Amino acid sequence: MSYYATHPQSYYRTGVVNPDFPGVARFMRQLAIPKALHVHFNGAGGNITTGKYNDGSPENRGILAERLADGMKRAWESTRFEPITADAVSWTVEPLAFPLSKNIDNVQAMMAAKDPILIANNISKLVWLRRCQEGKLLDVRCLKVGHARILFLPGEVFVEYQLAAKSMRPDLFVAMAAYGDYAPAYICTSIAYKEGGYESGQASGVTSEAEGILMTAIRKLLNKK
Repeated sequence: MSYYATHPQSYYRTGVVNPDFPGVARFMRQLAIPKALHVHFNGAGGNITTGKYNDGSPENRGILAERLADGMKRAWESTRFEPITADAVSWTVEPLAFPLSKNIDNVQAMMAAKDPILIANNISKLVWLRRCQEGKLLDVRCLKVGHARILFLPGEVFVEYQLAAKSMRPDLFVAMAAYGDYAPAYICTSIAYKEGGYESGQASGVTSEAEGILMTAIRKLLNKK
């Protein structure tokens, strides 16, 4: 299993489905070690991309994939082993209720315009609205395996959550998989909602209060014995 936080968009909107460079890198590692199933998880990549390393050219996808595959290879080669007993493995769940963003209220009216792209981009928000109205909760999960803690988060969370989780327990190996339940879309930091922008605007299904709720849950899960 590998974990890497990024919002992978080397180039897109070609009409061809692809896993972008992280998926290509995973495939490379699968070919290199065919006897081991390689499962890759995207971390908290809501607001972090390849930045200056990506120029948008199709050729760059392969270059970025090779760099990530090299990182996966070095991580594999530096694996540290430890004995695991049944008591060292546990699964913990924290059900959470997030405050609903005000811009979700008019999503159904917006979709009445019947613009195909608008409908495709907002159907998940309508589902999120219905689920909140029904009182359904979102789960934040933590898998404990010996010295390791693997967090599973909903939504497209900002990288600050992953950095905060690692700093909460520097004594442990902490990894994070996000995008588990995409219903709330972007879960930004509190300050991001004040700064504005695409992610914290129409694209987010929650409010600035989400940071406190999610950070509390992460801390509780990581500190559980």
